[in-house]
Amino acid sequence: MGKEDAAREAAAELSSAAAFGAPCWVSLTTRDLRASQEFYGAVLGWGFRAARFGDRFSVALSDGQPVAGIGAVASEFQIAVAWTPYFAVTDADEAAGRVRERSGTVAVGPIALALGRAALVADLDGATFGIWQGVLPSSWPAWRDQQPAQLRLHSLDVFEAAIFYGGVLEWAADRPGACEVIYEHDEVVLRSAGLQVATIAPGGRRGAPDPFERPHWDVRFNVDDMDAALRAVRDNGGSVVVRTPFSPDSGEGPAATVRDPDGGLFTIVPARPRP
Repeated sequence: MGKEDAAREAAAELSSAAAFGAPCWVSLTTRDLRASQEFYGAVLGWGFRAARFGDRFSVALSDGQPVAGIGAVASEFQIAVAWTPYFAVTDADEAAGRVRERSGTVAVGPIALALGRAALVADLDGATFGIWQGVLPSSWPAWRDQQPAQLRLHSLDVFEAAIFYGGVLEWAADRPGACEVIYEHDEVVLRSAGLQVATIAPGGRRGAPDPFERPHWDVRFNVDDMDAALRAVRDNGGSVVVRTPFSPDSGEGPAATVRDPDGGLFTIVPARPRP
């Protein structure tokens, strides 16, 4: 890339401050980058390109569009292999301070990366998420609008979780561009720019030995063929945790939560019809 191209790309990038409080990315922390690429390429049909964070990172692509990141840093930071949603913040140090003030945990960071600062933190129930201060790529608005990754928090107390995240991420703040929080039945729906971007739902069991049974952020990816994707999971060393049929009462499903060969949990759901 020439200097002029790099300058145009930098100019097209957005600041996390412009999207504060909203999900801005999802990333897999893993031990083996190549093995993860092979598994997710087979299961989800992704391609990959190098990321600007270094040779331990890559960006997953679906139909040429960025979907998620993979970073082979689980061993370095001594953290679990897991899918993690990242939320945009104006100041990572201040957001990390708000996590501590509300009895959450700061596990890693904030640390400086190529284009900003990031921290890996946990809420009151131990559900892990990330915060990001820095530039967002020009493809971010399309990532938000098309939602190739959907987010659902399984929480012990939906109302308490909404208060925690609202305080940390400045949801429903009296500032232009703040995310909107809506209570619907037993769930909390988060909207950014009028779009539903995350949900908080009842679920989880404190202290459960299996990460699937504990409160956690569930990252969901679209597939065109559920049966084929589940076969690919098994054929490539993963396992199916639970498969949920469509529920006419809640409108949820069908879905299948699976583990990759390294233990990373994620959920696959049928792709929505294209307009």
